[in-house]
This record gives sequence, structure tokens and C-alpha cells, in this order.
Amino acid sequence: MTLHDVAKHAGVSSMTVSRVINDYAFISEAARAKVLKSIDELGYRPNAVARATRTGVAQVGVLYSNPNSSNLSAFLMGAFRKAGEIGCQLLIEPTAAHPAPARAVVKLIEAGVGAVVLPPPLCDDPKILKLLAAAGVEPVSFTTARPSPGVTSVAIDDFAGAAMMTRHLIELGHVDIAFVRGDPTHSTATRREEGFRATMAQAGLAVPDAHVVEGAFTYRSGLTAARQLLGLRRRPSAIFACNDDMAAAVSAVAHGLGIAVPTELSIAGFDDTPVASTIWPQLTTIHQPIADMAATAVELAAGLARRDADDDRSRKHVLADLTLMVRQSTASPAG
Repeated sequence: MTLHDVAKHAGVSSMTVSRVINDYAFISEAARAKVLKSIDELGYRPNAVARATRTGVAQVGVLYSNPNSSNLSAFLMGAFRKAGEIGCQLLIEPTAAHPAPARAVVKLIEAGVGAVVLPPPLCDDPKILKLLAAAGVEPVSFTTARPSPGVTSVAIDDFAGAAMMTRHLIELGHVDIAFVRGDPTHSTATRREEGFRATMAQAGLAVPDAHVVEGAFTYRSGLTAARQLLGLRRRPSAIFACNDDMAAAVSAVAHGLGIAVPTELSIAGFDDTPVASTIWPQLTTIHQPIADMAATAVELAAGLARRDADDDRSRKHVLADLTLMVRQSTASPAG
């Protein structure tokens, strides 16, 4: 279905249809009504890629799945900054506002975006990727730990980051290190656990089943995990949580139980979100540059929206650098 089909159906010129779609003034109400009626009856959707190529203004959809994430503000600020720099239009859509994540994706498709930035776990969902492919809309996977070969991605090496943190705790002298998992639907959670286990194994250290507990990347899940670990008869000397929100919850539970951090318990997180440097003691964590990564994702998405979707040269995988941030929440074990 093309703009010319709509013009023929409505009995007007293609220029008139274009002016109605782009909301130009000085179009008679009668002509506007005919065009809108034909668009509705034919189910026509403007081609965002063609429009972006013609006007130079790309429309990029940005989804976010966790409104309570400590990463969200940095993610959005990075996206807004880059959109302003390159002159693309952002359509921000929370998946929580829909009965299913796919509905949020469909809303962006219907709005005419040429590309969509997908956070986890949407970036790892083959159904979502298939939905976008069918609509001719390019995905950009954000912080996936398992990028698809044909999908542009911006990520970090989660395995390497978890290994870096685990080595830090081992070098401090810890042997009883517990781990709080992230949401199992996120590939990042899986890779971080793999990095932790591999590094413990390389050091010849056992990981008892009781020392690996479930989490969901939320503060509340961190509270539950901390109570479970700190209630063990032989509690660990260090706890490595899969993100900062859960690590902050572990710290809160430890304080409530009168356990001194870090002299009696070392706590480590991942992400270096604002909470890491606002709680006491400040968290040792792995820094990932979320704002810069979001800016890169928007820039790549805008480029994809302006190009032919079949141009594989525009697809790439960007891996951001990680940094170990050693703060006051980790120290050598007592005794």
C-alpha cells in the first residue's frame, strides 16, 4: 500500500495526500476528510524509512520495561541528548502501560517509527524481533548479553564484568562469596552468573547451592535474598549482587541485623547507578556508561531509520568499556 494508492482511492492528487499526512495547512476540510477516510479504509501506514530519507528527520522509538530501575534516568538523558544533537524524533513508550510488551511495540510501529531501541528482556525476545522485521522496522538491542548476528546492538561484556568483580573479592581474601541472581529472562543476568561461577572455579573455590539465591533486579527482591543469605548458619563473608538495587537492599538488611559493612560483610553490586554512591557505605560496583550507551543506541537507530532496511552495512555491534569502581563496601574479611 502506497501513498499513490491512497490518492487514487480518495480521488485526489498524491501531493494532497502527502500534505494531509504531514499535517500541512491550507488543505480543504473536504479533501482532508476524503484522504483520512481512504487511509482508514485501506489501512495505510506511512513509510517511516522513506519519510526519514526524504526529510532527513528520523523517528526512533524507545521502549523501557522497568520504570523503577536506577538506570532509567541515565538511559533517557543519554537518549534525549543524542536526539537533540542529531535532530531525530524520539517516541518514548513504557511497556508497563500495556497488557503485553508486544502491544507497546505495535503502538510504535503504528506511529511510523523507522527503528526501535529495545531494552532487556525485549531485546532477547524472538517474537518481538520477528514482529519488527515483519513491519520493516529496525531493532537496536540495548544491553543484551547475547546479541543476534543480524541485529544492531549496544552492550557490555557482562561475563567479563562479573569476573572482574569476583576477582576483586577473591584478591581481598574472600572464599565464602554468595551471589544474588538477576531476572532470569534477561540474558545479562545469565552471563553475570556465568562470569561469577567461572572465576570462582578458576580460583578453586566452591559455590554451595545455598550461596546462590534468586533475585529480579529489584530492591524488593534484594531484601528477600539478603534475609535468606544472612540467615544462614554459616553466612558468607561477601555478597555479590547482580545489580546495584539489589546490593543496596543487601546493605540495608545487614545494617538492620547489626552486621558491620565492610568489616563483617563485604557487598558488591553491578552497573554503578546513582544509588551506588548515595548509600552508606558507598558500593563497590562495576561501572557501565549507560547514558553514553543510550546515546549510541539512538544514533545507530536514527541511522538505520534513514537507510534501506536491507542495507546490512548499517548494522553493527558496539561494546562499551567497563570499570571496576572500588568504594567502601568491600574490604578484607575479618579474622
